[in-house]
Order: sequence, then structure tokens, then C-alpha cells
Amino acid sequence: MVDDGHLSALADTFRLLGDTTRLRILLCCLSRPVAVGAIAAELDLSQSLVSHHLRLLRAARLVRHQRQGKSMIYQAADDHVRTVLQDMVEHVGEIAPDEHAR
Repeated sequence: MVDDGHLSALADTFRLLGDTTRLRILLCCLSRPVAVGAIAAELDLSQSLVSHHLRLLRAARLVRHQRQGKSMIYQAADDHVRTVLQDMVEHVGEIAPDEHAR
């Protein structure tokens, strides 16, 4: 069983991912390292809004970053984050067994 401290951190992480903007930003960072400006352009968001959300995702250890010249490049923090999100995308895309009967 998960102890209360870890359970609380897990709940905080899922709350953080409950925001569709943050989720979209994180999904952009799954397959490749990407610059803040490229994320903003791809999602049609302001760069300052993307940076704000990336700070929250970084604090939760869901993304990591590195500087390349004047740009900050972000990617999913590790394979755990990548796997969980890819599995959930697959999961929500599946047809539920009770929907086959309709």
C-alpha cells in the first residue's frame, strides 16, 4: 500500500494533470525535446502561459529542461511519465466493452 505522503503527492500530480492546457503541453514533450516557443506555436498559446505551466510541471518532476543557446528545451522527465501518459491516451481511446452492445 502507498503511504499517506506518497498518496498525497500522487493526488497532487493527478490534480496538476487535470488541467487540459498543462496536459496538452506535457503531451507535446513526450516524443521529443521541444522549445517553449515551439510548444506555444503548436498549441496556439502565449509563450508566457506555456512557461508558467512548464514551471508547474517541472516542479512536479513531470518535465525536465535544458538551455540551448537562448532557448529552454523541455521533454518528459522520464520513461515513467511517458508510459503513464501514452497508456492513458490509449485507454481513453478504446471502446468500452458495454459500448459494443449498442
